[in-house]
Amino acid sequence: MARLPLLRLFTLACRQLLRDARAGELRVLFFALVVAVAASTAIGYFGARLNGAMLLRATEFLGADLVLEGSSPAKAEQIEAGSKLALDHAQTVEFSSVIATDTGIQLTSVKAVDQAYPLRGELKSAPAPYQQETAGGEPQAGEAWAESRLFAALNLKVGDSIDVGSKTLTLTRVLTYEPDRAGNFYSLTPRVMINLADLQATGVVQPGSRVSFRELWRGPAPALAAYNKAIEPGLAPNQRLRDARDGNQQIGGALGKAERYLNMASLVAVLLAGVAVALSASRFASRRFDASALLRCLGLSRGEALTLFSLQLAILGVLASLSGAILGWLAQLGLFYLLEGLLPASVPPGGLLPALAGIGTGLVALAGFALPPLAALGRVPPLRVLRRDMLPIPPSSWLVYGTALLALGLIMWRLSLDLVLTFALLGGGVVAALILGGLMLLLLKSLRRLLMGASLPWRLGLGQLLRYPLAAAGQSLAFGLILLSMGLIALLRGELLDTWQNQLPKDAPNYFVLNILPADKDNFAERLSHLSSHSAPLYPVIPGRLITINGTPVSQFVTKDSRGENATQRDLSLTWAADLPEGNTITAGSWWNAATPAADAVPGVSVEAKLAESLQLKLGDHMSFVIGGMTREVVVTSLRTVNWDTFQPNFFMIFQPGTLQDLPTTYLTSFYLAPGNDQAIVELSRTYPAVTILQVQALLEQLRSILGQVTLAVQYVLLFVLAAGLAVLFSGLQATLDERIRQGALLRALGAERTLLIKARRIEFGLLGAASGLLAALGCELVSFVLYRFAFDLHWHPHAWLLLLPVIGALLVGGAGVFGTRRALNVSPLTVLRDG
Repeated sequence: MARLPLLRLFTLACRQLLRDARAGELRVLFFALVVAVAASTAIGYFGARLNGAMLLRATEFLGADLVLEGSSPAKAEQIEAGSKLALDHAQTVEFSSVIATDTGIQLTSVKAVDQAYPLRGELKSAPAPYQQETAGGEPQAGEAWAESRLFAALNLKVGDSIDVGSKTLTLTRVLTYEPDRAGNFYSLTPRVMINLADLQATGVVQPGSRVSFRELWRGPAPALAAYNKAIEPGLAPNQRLRDARDGNQQIGGALGKAERYLNMASLVAVLLAGVAVALSASRFASRRFDASALLRCLGLSRGEALTLFSLQLAILGVLASLSGAILGWLAQLGLFYLLEGLLPASVPPGGLLPALAGIGTGLVALAGFALPPLAALGRVPPLRVLRRDMLPIPPSSWLVYGTALLALGLIMWRLSLDLVLTFALLGGGVVAALILGGLMLLLLKSLRRLLMGASLPWRLGLGQLLRYPLAAAGQSLAFGLILLSMGLIALLRGELLDTWQNQLPKDAPNYFVLNILPADKDNFAERLSHLSSHSAPLYPVIPGRLITINGTPVSQFVTKDSRGENATQRDLSLTWAADLPEGNTITAGSWWNAATPAADAVPGVSVEAKLAESLQLKLGDHMSFVIGGMTREVVVTSLRTVNWDTFQPNFFMIFQPGTLQDLPTTYLTSFYLAPGNDQAIVELSRTYPAVTILQVQALLEQLRSILGQVTLAVQYVLLFVLAAGLAVLFSGLQATLDERIRQGALLRALGAERTLLIKARRIEFGLLGAASGLLAALGCELVSFVLYRFAFDLHWHPHAWLLLLPVIGALLVGGAGVFGTRRALNVSPLTVLRDG
């Protein structure tokens, strides 16, 4: 017989698919693929649109094509090199300062700009708060522009005067947009913009102050490259060049980490959906053994039969993938809405590539998890038409596991996951699954003894679980992990932060004071002693950067994204102290005596223990720092642990007294002031205008808001995980549906009432869900204990509200189970027994 053309096979596949559209396994398979594609597409769009926004506005985020940034002013030869290349030039200086009025104070971020700023993008401002903004212009000498939240915080209006340090300026416009403002610390405080010509008169910027100096350059690419090449060898350790590739590094890094974690959630959803696909495809294949044998008897070859059923699954996969891509596109709109406060205002649409990649993910999952059971359809012997007990030869194990692992590898590559993190989580997940699954099996076996004295509904419900213990344990484990994830998110979002706050004493410092000048030190300390009885000592602070360890550049000792890298890519706050600060404990070496080191001796330094571990430091190592343009060498004499949660000033490096006294210094402290004493803070800031007073509570509220947004986004993505878990449950139900139908028909033929069978189903799935919730509660407690004990150093206590998880699991799984098996109660017993 001639081979059937592919078009004819495709037509036949479409007809059979339409005929079988009401089959339960096809609906579950369709749903599982929709979930997998939707999750992958949503996260793909999130990453693509975010990266597109960063690239689109890269130069705007810098306000220039190239920026020379440092904690000290640029050298004259660095400015001259750019001028010789005919590059456009602008300057900005950024620092923090307190704005005070008769009604209150407000920590602000002050930016002083010249007439050429910005070189890329435009400033936007409004004549009054919340009015129509216009582009262009900049503050003139004697003027200040401020954000609307400063007007609201201090009850100001346009035309009022404010004091920036010692300089009185007039508020003339409301600042609504500046192109190079990134999502950094200064974003948490209102912005005030002044003219660079007024900077010196403020008196705020003093030697040792925390200031960011930026030289902005614009020009053709060859000239920028030449400038980069000319000055890069002579850059000071506290200087760096930034271009469009790292324009918005702070917010880009934070959102990049968020994207990685969302990708991990997407991987979990895809894997659970893959399990549902495998279960559904297995039932799809087993229910078509007879059809395959009949087609073989009618003349179809083994390859044609396999092609026919493959086309059915391919058509179903394409339809499900298209539906999932549309759903994923809609879902990412919701994700961007939840993260609106952390994202740029202009986000490009993202194009079709994320949708195509999501569709590809779904099809790869379908091929990897459905191919092994599908391959059996091509090996069904024609003799099965006469002998229904004849089954196809099962595929080899390497084919089953090989295709699944290949699909998993392709999906992980598609999601661009951190392989070390991914395999660590997958390995931990496998271990947790084995432990929790083993507990579930032991629990099921222990229930056998309860069957003897139980009523009939309980015997029927428990008997179904005991008949297939592995399937029951697998389903319970899948839902247990989902409930565990959601319970852990709720725990971390609320109670963990509250518990951390409750660890602080009632009189814990709620104000930090920075930039206390040496000339004001004694008077400020005396004033503070009258104002607060709970204040920390005044610590000298000098910004400095670690450059070498034992003569070797420090970059050779750090690993990517480690604490050591973070500490060496910026200026550290260095101090000296004769006595060991409160909350510090020596773990190695010894604290120095009060004597000043000899002139020819290498002075000592005490290093925080975790930073020392990251930098591979040990006692006796020599370190070199660049401080105030000079190099200082010290030797490690002790390592110490630091309690960072005390809200006291803490430092990575504490130098021996007499080491840094000859350098420009400011002082730092913290203190507690009871609520209702705002006027005292206003008077303090007026008396010492150069001092920065930071209210910690305000920053904590800002942090809580950002944490809430990101957590909400993670919970949003966990909805996909929940949907994938439902797909696993329904696919597992479909795998046993034929037997449930026969069992229900037999029981009804023997006189069992419909209410009895419904009650048995409720008991079965309610117990399954309760067991899932119990496993989730135990897992949450275990994980929270590890986090409290080893990650956050907090006192752990049991969480009674986690006992709600078994109830939630019983209701959720019980309802879904009764709904998924309703067909077993609706089929006529006569029809089933006649077919049997």
